[in-house]
Amino acid sequence: QQAVDAVKFVAYGTGLLTQRDDDYPVDDDQEADDDANSGNSNDASGDGDLAASEAEAEGESGSIIPYDLSVNHLKLITDAPGRPPMPPLPPIEHSASVSEDFLPVVTPADINLRWRHRPRAGSSTDDASRVTAYRIEARRVGVVVSESLWDSDKVEVGDELPFSVPWPATIYPNAGEIIEWRVELWDNANGSHSSPWTKFAVGPAEEGDWKGQWVVHPADMKTFRGHGKGADECEVWKRRRSLPLFRARLPSQSIRSIVENGQDALASALLVVSGLGSFRASVDGVPLSSSGPIDPPFTDYSKRVMYRGFDVTSFFVGEGAADRSHAVGITMGSGWWDHRPLRGFAKFDLLPRGPATVIAQLYLTTTKGNVHVVIPTQSGETSKSTWQVTRGHIRESDLFTGEIVDVGVMAWMEGWDTTAVKIETEEWVSPANYHTDVKPHERREEIAIRAKAMDRPKDWQERKHDDFAAPIGKLVPSEVPPVLPMEKLAPGEIHDLGSGRWLFDFGKTISGMLHFDEGLPVPIKPETYPRAHGFRAASEEGQSFITIIYGESLEMTTGDINRVSVAGLGLHDGGPRHVSNSAGAQDNAPCFPDDQDGILSQRDVFMYSKRKSRTERSYKNVRQSHFTTHGFRFAEVCCTAEPPAGVHALMYRTAFDERGTFDSSNVLINGGYELVKNAMNSNMLSVQSDCPHREKLPYGGDLVADSPAAMHMFDLAAFYGKTVRDWMDAQWDNGAYTETSVWQDLNDYAGIGHGAGETVWATAPPVLTVRHMQHYGDVRLLDHSLASHVRWVEFLNRHFDSEMEKKGYDRDLKKYDGEGSGLGDWLALRGRDTFLTHTAFYMAAARCVAYIARKVGDENMAKKSSAQAEIIRKRIASLYLMNGKDDFDFPNGHASNTPGPEMSLFSRIVPGEKRCVVLKNWFRRSGSLWPGDEEQMFLNELDESYAREMLKTGELVKGRDGYTMGWSQWQGFNEGIFGIRYALKTLSDMGFHHIALRKASGFGFGTPEYMMSHNATTMWESWWRSEDLYSKNHPMLGAIAEWMPSSVAGVSHYPSTVGGRHMLFWPRFPKSAAMLEYASAVQGTPIGDYAIAWRFENLPEDKSEYNSASVRIRIRLLVPPAGIASLRLPIPTSKQTKYSISQSALFPDLEKAREEASVKCAKRRRRRLGFPYSWEYERDKKRWRKHVSGKSIGTPCESFLFSVMPLSAQWSRHTDVTDDVLEGNGKILPTGFYDVIVNNWQLEEEVEGTGRIGNLPEYYKSSYDGGLYCKDSSTFEWNIDDATHII
Repeated sequence: QQAVDAVKFVAYGTGLLTQRDDDYPVDDDQEADDDANSGNSNDASGDGDLAASEAEAEGESGSIIPYDLSVNHLKLITDAPGRPPMPPLPPIEHSASVSEDFLPVVTPADINLRWRHRPRAGSSTDDASRVTAYRIEARRVGVVVSESLWDSDKVEVGDELPFSVPWPATIYPNAGEIIEWRVELWDNANGSHSSPWTKFAVGPAEEGDWKGQWVVHPADMKTFRGHGKGADECEVWKRRRSLPLFRARLPSQSIRSIVENGQDALASALLVVSGLGSFRASVDGVPLSSSGPIDPPFTDYSKRVMYRGFDVTSFFVGEGAADRSHAVGITMGSGWWDHRPLRGFAKFDLLPRGPATVIAQLYLTTTKGNVHVVIPTQSGETSKSTWQVTRGHIRESDLFTGEIVDVGVMAWMEGWDTTAVKIETEEWVSPANYHTDVKPHERREEIAIRAKAMDRPKDWQERKHDDFAAPIGKLVPSEVPPVLPMEKLAPGEIHDLGSGRWLFDFGKTISGMLHFDEGLPVPIKPETYPRAHGFRAASEEGQSFITIIYGESLEMTTGDINRVSVAGLGLHDGGPRHVSNSAGAQDNAPCFPDDQDGILSQRDVFMYSKRKSRTERSYKNVRQSHFTTHGFRFAEVCCTAEPPAGVHALMYRTAFDERGTFDSSNVLINGGYELVKNAMNSNMLSVQSDCPHREKLPYGGDLVADSPAAMHMFDLAAFYGKTVRDWMDAQWDNGAYTETSVWQDLNDYAGIGHGAGETVWATAPPVLTVRHMQHYGDVRLLDHSLASHVRWVEFLNRHFDSEMEKKGYDRDLKKYDGEGSGLGDWLALRGRDTFLTHTAFYMAAARCVAYIARKVGDENMAKKSSAQAEIIRKRIASLYLMNGKDDFDFPNGHASNTPGPEMSLFSRIVPGEKRCVVLKNWFRRSGSLWPGDEEQMFLNELDESYAREMLKTGELVKGRDGYTMGWSQWQGFNEGIFGIRYALKTLSDMGFHHIALRKASGFGFGTPEYMMSHNATTMWESWWRSEDLYSKNHPMLGAIAEWMPSSVAGVSHYPSTVGGRHMLFWPRFPKSAAMLEYASAVQGTPIGDYAIAWRFENLPEDKSEYNSASVRIRIRLLVPPAGIASLRLPIPTSKQTKYSISQSALFPDLEKAREEASVKCAKRRRRRLGFPYSWEYERDKKRWRKHVSGKSIGTPCESFLFSVMPLSAQWSRHTDVTDDVLEGNGKILPTGFYDVIVNNWQLEEEVEGTGRIGNLPEYYKSSYDGGLYCKDSSTFEWNIDDATHII
């Protein structure tokens, strides 16, 4: 009964199925379809789990296959999906290589094991319905003292699997050991199946476990000593260029002493390393990972710094390995620690800062189980240290301005990280210890005073330190996978721009850099270098160079890369058109790079200084930059006689797995999903950033808006866990949370003061914690974060009301006219109601604390916070119903601000008895005209014939002064980053899904179609076009991508589920098949994949009948082993409609079906069956024209669930459930593969309203009763266990 009640809650008490025994004869013949879901996935694991576990081992009869084994949410990654070929290596004496791109590292007392599972092909659904027991085996790599480190034996499982299995406290492993483990699962018939072995390493936990010390180049340390902070930051920064290389030699004698001259043997070797800013490690000249751009991940480095572990056993174990000397090398980049001291959106002076520094030690474990620490990083003052440091080949690395590499030095130093090259004493010196006089609390206090998070003490004076580098925080194992190459793209087109300049178009905007598989050709010197391709420092010395400039779009007046839209830190002079900034705006900017023509450009330079090597060989060995990333689709290489051969673009992001997919028949909806996914992929480089070029900062508002979409697409258990901890590190002592996870003093004016970020942005940590629990079930994060979230609510309790009044919000809002002081529904086309967003997220913070407290068993806190949230909700409702119009607006409002009632309807703020009248009145809203600069310039240069076409479709309005674009309320978007999700979800959930579909598939200004028509492949920052200010690669408006799988396809997390154990299948259909013919989605969870697919069948050949025909709907549903789902079906408009359901007795070969569907979809994408046109600017004519040419983005592909052949599933007879649908009862679906048939579904005409920018009188007129979802107001209050509607 509890389960049924829960289903009734989410579904408003209508439209649910219950189990019936009636048989209903249905023709369930199927036909093979050429269209299939692509199923493409940048799965980072690459660990062979899938193939190895699918093949049944001898004697393994289990129906449930465990895979995706993880420790602390981290998986072993053997090869990143986009990993490029190994670069040229120096001559070495052996063929050892690294075995993985990422090895999870944990500390002895913090080990939690997890896995996912799937059904074996051909297994019984009854047998696979539940996991009855598990067994975990773990062993030390190579150690023979005991064969098993831990064997849990067979552990019986009750009604529900544990979310994780903690390592037993009685047998903690030792730091330095590498552990292999696997899991065996038993099914409902007592058959078992084991996973392949995977592994993790155990690293140091406390400061005392580190024998290594942070070391630096002595000259670099001096730049943070003595002269004080008043010196020219830029000049001092330049003294630390070129960046250092560190190396150490491990003599063979040391290894022989460890193995007791043959009495013992080495079993494993683990190198642990961290480096600030970024590092790449090698052993004997072999790179240990393809990571590097941001390694360690971005955190407040004065609070915590992450380290990596590398399994280097193959270098030290094997024939002759112990008799050889070995070398460890570490190459350094600047990262977020010591980037060029420019002032823009990111403020270097607010980040912890110091010279490039590294810490490392090597663990050697013997077969007898003895662990030895060797070659720890230590200064030259330690006589036994073999560590040395020198200036390397990277002259400059910067996350915003790119990298400068001296290929002459690189060639001359070849083999520097091997034992084959003699160390030149005049080039290499002993490192110095990292040192600072700044105490962590002193730095924290100074920053807090600047942020006004604490009052300046009367006797307080800014401290002067002789050694003023930032303190370095606690070392912890990496909490997230590294930033790795996740995709490798070949150029679609190469254009000759003249003067040796080549333009590469990779067809999709990404974050990363170019890779030259065959190296670079020798450069040429043109008479005049094209703009921003000059390099004065090299030219003055007669040195050759090649420059690479990156960008996401082309400059419409010049045809080459638009550098302004991707200008780092927002520093530019407006470019050729000088729209937002005047020419010369950056002429006097401190530390602005030479040769960039007033625009801080994404640029890599490979230059040749005349050292002891040949030019040709030097350039031939170039492969890529390493310690920077760029946001780009286009790249210019200059200047070479021919374009470089073998050029690819590498897409880098944090290497988590893809979990969710979506597809449909609608190109515009698919395209919108792809825009968001590509933007997400570009902005997940150890933090979720706003854009991959201009700022690269983690903003709380973006997380609040987009995390549901991101958690659908990816496994973000580790990533978002780190994100919450980042904000906890940034939380001020007074309890205030910040706008970004490292305070950057960006929009504090929009908050309520005392160091708090804007209320919505600053409430990201508790909101994200709740969503994390719903998706991943990690109660440890709740335990760890609850106290911090309570402090945030207590801060709001102390300051919210008084500070809001100071900002001009009077208590009864009689003087409030919208907008106010806040960011609110950012970048909306309407005015922003900032009081509503401030106050609603105050309520949400209290709700989050109530939810978390309930989950950790603190009932007193749960009741207290829930009551507080209800008081805030009632206050909002009272104020927003005060005007008597039932439009849920502030008293003086005119139903023109955002969020409108959609946020309050979705978040259960509107009282239940008012929800339907408020919903009806929402449809009174209409669109308006848009006088934007770029749009008006577009229209001024548009041929009249195109304008007349757009006038007919409603995209343009003709007035006295000519044509103007308009934005739509119901056939496009006007909402900002939060309102977009609330609008779509509210419409679909409350019976107006067809209107939500029209918004998402609308055309013209304010739609994804508008973006794609201007060649977008990633989501824009704004609905309007911008060539100079707003980013074209920004997931901020990406909330639409969560609505697509949850509402268009129909699979989402059940509101009260924990850890994704319980899902909601709720497919909704358009009125007309002309809008949509099919849709599908996969939703990955910690236990396995849920999937849904539906399609119209028996559609008439004449598409004019798509608005009136009676058709059949087929729905396929997949529930994984140990999973459960609630099914809801829509109520019909025709009495002839019949519903039935069937379950397969066996699981078909779903993996084969996925593979076949993926192949079919890839073929369709190659045929460019997606978005069909684009606007192109003809520079010679100064006119826009519409270019008809198919693209891959938006290509429709049907689900693998329909690729299952009829005989591979054994269907039961269909059971009629029509009465149950009409009665509004619920059906719980256990593990299985289901086929649902809806016969005689009546298609209808779409509602037209009063035009594209008009409203919908069909729904707000008094005779309309509000539809089927306005019948039951008793279920509209927020429930404390409901994570979905918390805000």
